[in-house]
Amino acid sequence: MENRAADRQPKTTDNNANETHYYVTLTVAIVIGLIGVFIRFVPDEVTALNQYTLLFSTIANVAILVASFIAFKTVFGILGFGSKK
Repeated sequence: MENRAADRQPKTTDNNANETHYYVTLTVAIVIGLIGVFIRFVPDEVTALNQYTLLFSTIANVAILVASFIAFKTVFGILGFGSKK
């Protein structure tokens, strides 16, 4: 009787969470969100723009929504809930 372990193939995983493009996309989403937050407060700091408060708030809300959508899509892609390749 031999006391030898059977030859096994190397373990393979389909974990793609370490791919660089996910982190680049998340960084872009964070930057877009931060830009939206800063745009929201521009009329508070520059008093000459007080008449455009609604415009700045709308632009800021759209930027934050776009950033949130990108971030959620990326995170769900990392978790494997995205489209199958």
